[in-house]
Amino acid sequence: MNAEARGADAQSADAHGAEARGERSLGVEVRPFAVGPFRENAYIVRAQGAQRAVLVDPGEEPARLGAAIDSLGVRVEAILITHCHFDHIGAVAAMARRTGAPVYCPQLERGVLEDIAKWMPPGFGEPESYSPEHTLAGGEHLELAGLDIRVRATPGHSPGHLTYAIASHAQAQAQAGAGADGHPRAERPARALLSGDVLFVGSVGRTDLPGGDRATLERSIEGLMREWAPESAVHSGHGGATTLERELQTNPFLEELRAALAAGARSGSGARESSGAGEAAGAS
Repeated sequence: MNAEARGADAQSADAHGAEARGERSLGVEVRPFAVGPFRENAYIVRAQGAQRAVLVDPGEEPARLGAAIDSLGVRVEAILITHCHFDHIGAVAAMARRTGAPVYCPQLERGVLEDIAKWMPPGFGEPESYSPEHTLAGGEHLELAGLDIRVRATPGHSPGHLTYAIASHAQAQAQAGAGADGHPRAERPARALLSGDVLFVGSVGRTDLPGGDRATLERSIEGLMREWAPESAVHSGHGGATTLERELQTNPFLEELRAALAAGARSGSGARESSGAGEAAGAS
C-alpha cells in the first residue's frame, strides 16, 4: 500500500465527522465531502456565515454535492482544482453546469481536464471532460466569494499541482496590518491550505504516477512550511485535516525536512546572537 493510501485509510472517520460539522478557522468554514471509490475530499469553502462559497476538487457524486450546496444555502462562485487526477475532477463538468460557476484549473494540466477519458485507467466509467474558463500557474492572488486566496505551485504529486491558501477578507486584512504594539504582524500568516494530494496526516502524496517526483514534492512541502504559519490548517485530498506544525513534528515522511528546518533555525539563531553581541560591543 502506498503512502497516500495508508494516510487516507487511517483518517476516514475523521473526515466523515468533519463533513457534518465543517472545520472553522481564520474566519473560514471548510466543509469536506469524501466522494467516490477513492474517498476523495471535495470541499465547500466559505467565509463564516457567508452565502457565497467556492467548491474545491469535485471528484464525483455531483448530486450529493448539489444537495449539500442547497442545504447550506450558498451560491458557488468558483470551482477550484488542485490537480487533474481523475478522482479529483470527475464531477467538474456537472457542477459547473449546475452552479454556473467558472472553473479554475492548473495551467499545466488543462489538457487532462479537457480529455479525461484519455488519462483514466479502465473500469472507472466515463466522466465528462470540461474546458476551464481560467488557468493558474501559481503566484496568483484571487478574491472570490469574500475569500482571499493565494495560489501556490506545489508540484511533485503531479506536474501542475496547486495549493490554495485561503483566509476571509477580514482576516487577510488583519494579517496585513500592524499589531497592537504598532509593529508589523508575523511574516508567516496562518491560512487554510487546500493542498490536494501534497500532504496528509502522517503521510505525503504518492510520486509513482506520471509526472510525479519525490524530490520536487519535498521542495513543495518545504515551501508551504516556510511561507505559512505552523498553525495553518491543511485540508488534504484524502482523509482528515491536520496542521503544518503537526506534520512537521510527527510525519515520518518528513524526517529530512524536519532536520533541515531545525538546522536552519539553529543557524539563524546563532547569526542573530552574533549580530546582537557585535552591536553591544559597538555601543560600548
